[in-house]
Amino acid sequence: MTRPDPLEEAALGRFLHVANKRTYANKDMPQAEASRLRSQDYEFEQGHLTYHDTFFGDRDFIGEEIVYKNRKPVWGANYFGFIMADEAGENELYDFLRKALMQEHHEPTPVRGPARFSEGRWSYQFAAKGDLANFTWDEETSLGGSAVYRLHMQGGFIR
Repeated sequence: MTRPDPLEEAALGRFLHVANKRTYANKDMPQAEASRLRSQDYEFEQGHLTYHDTFFGDRDFIGEEIVYKNRKPVWGANYFGFIMADEAGENELYDFLRKALMQEHHEPTPVRGPARFSEGRWSYQFAAKGDLANFTWDEETSLGGSAVYRLHMQGGFIR
């Protein structure tokens, strides 16, 4: 498998880190126009790169992130997130998740949240396998030590 220049991969990581904080993770950012029936969308542009996130659902959701370089798709990820415990209030959980995703960090894959973040009874964990070229990611939020939410992601470069 031909791999991109490591600088290109590093630049993509920096771009995704910024895009994450300028889209869903930041609850003050407006959504983009829906690209599909009943989708929720976010978009961010910086230089020659554009990030587009489209997802469906609120409590449990499925979606896709695509990065375009000069309007050509070059990287993507699919994801599915779900609440596992009814006692976890949806608004409180997603407010905490957004707070975790907004944390500054320099993990090896700095595009979602930090490896760990806690506040009060809430805790967040992020684990990555692979790199931006080909990866799987898992995210989990716990309340009082019990897992209440999970997100699974997979993706990589598009050629």
